[in-house]
Amino acid sequence: MLASVYSAGLEGVDGYIVTVECNMEPRLAAFEIVGLPDAAVKEAKERIRAAICNSGFEFPDAEITINLAPADKKKQGSAYDLALLACVLSCSGMLPDTLEGKCFIGELSLSGEVRPVRGVLSMCDAARAAGLSEVFVPARNAAEASVVQGITVYPVPDVAALVSHLRGEKPITAAKFDESSFDPGAACSQLDFADVKGQEFAKRALLIAAAGGHNVLMIGPPGTGKSMLAKRIPSILPDFTLEEAIETTKIHSVAGLLPENVALITHRPFRSPHHTMSPVSLAGGGSVPLPGEVSLAHNGVLFLDELPEYIKTVAEVLRQPLEDRHITITRASGRYTFPCNFMLVCAMNPCRCGYFGHPSKNCTCKPADIRAYLSKVSGPLLDRIDIQIEVSPLSFDELSKLAPSRSSADMRTDVNKARAFALKRFLRDGKKLRCNAELSPADLRKYCTLDDEATAIMRAAFENMGLSARGYDRILRVARTIADLEESENIKAHHIAEAVQLRSLDRKYWQR
Repeated sequence: MLASVYSAGLEGVDGYIVTVECNMEPRLAAFEIVGLPDAAVKEAKERIRAAICNSGFEFPDAEITINLAPADKKKQGSAYDLALLACVLSCSGMLPDTLEGKCFIGELSLSGEVRPVRGVLSMCDAARAAGLSEVFVPARNAAEASVVQGITVYPVPDVAALVSHLRGEKPITAAKFDESSFDPGAACSQLDFADVKGQEFAKRALLIAAAGGHNVLMIGPPGTGKSMLAKRIPSILPDFTLEEAIETTKIHSVAGLLPENVALITHRPFRSPHHTMSPVSLAGGGSVPLPGEVSLAHNGVLFLDELPEYIKTVAEVLRQPLEDRHITITRASGRYTFPCNFMLVCAMNPCRCGYFGHPSKNCTCKPADIRAYLSKVSGPLLDRIDIQIEVSPLSFDELSKLAPSRSSADMRTDVNKARAFALKRFLRDGKKLRCNAELSPADLRKYCTLDDEATAIMRAAFENMGLSARGYDRILRVARTIADLEESENIKAHHIAEAVQLRSLDRKYWQR
């Protein structure tokens, strides 16, 4: 007897459909799984046998052969367990002969409980794209699966409940996603810029960075508030759209970091890995490639504190993701592409002791040591950072000031207005861009035209600062964002002047 059902697997952050075919013959009892299964899939034989018996059903005494198609693609993980079980039960006559239009995802315990798996959102999206109408998932994965519109999601607690539903005896209530519960304007951080005394120049720079999605480097002595400022950036980032929330949730689900019974990640991620991390931790990878920190920060912020302390090979991993906004990892099992459209925020001291250039404290480092410390940040990486600012020590008057600073809510309002102003321009021209940091060279020629006065300032900056072509483009992007904050269609001279000022820090420290 022959039966087939559908399941789904993962390839990077995307899902793909797997057809599970079962053939049963009245011969000497045997159970074989073919179709390039890994060890976890092969071990499903024992989980299925025990789950069927412990759920009150009889395991068929026959020769069972199961094929996972496409047979030339490696099948990894335990998410196929539920589909394998449904196929065996259907082939043995314990379930309806046909299970057309149904997809089964989940891991089995020996008791028959259906356990959660990672990547359910991506797999359900693949099922919808393949035209399947019903998806059966672990009960603890039902919240994220219900986000996918156009399919019916059934939360399965155990094998007995699945069989009762498919026999029509006791239907399982479908999971529903309440889109109105998603609030894009909800506060994404308890930290507020109102708590930060002084540092108005740094706050202005971070406001511009949030409005345009620009990368930022902050350099200054210890205790000036660099980390404090960085941790408050999520509180001024623009509203999280549903599309961005789904993208981010897919990545965290594939990585196994999505909490159980959580439908969506509702706030932009803020990732702050320790400087002892490895290149694979940052970029992603492993024998079965998983997203790294650059992908987990997708649509959010990647904060690298004490940048020179990172191993140089780790920091250099950032070069390609910052340009392409995706990263491709090649392994013997295939190529995996992960999105990584993030805002890079870095903080560092000017030297190892931290007091080089301090107005009142003496630096104890030798000139050679200072050069060696700063050289840990390479020129190519520095060139990819749009905004570079110095965070200076505060005076007593600034610290003792009682009047509160500008709140994150007010700053976020400005950011949302600037993003909306830019979005109208992109939509008018049919561009699928989200912020000015994503502007291509062709877009720069179209949206960043300069008048004579602005051109003169830009020419002087290019010649005096020795800018690269990349540096020139990034100044234009920042100037475009400054103009958007003023809701100006034209980039004016003072916009260019401010953008240049936010880019000149590397000349002070790295070209001494």
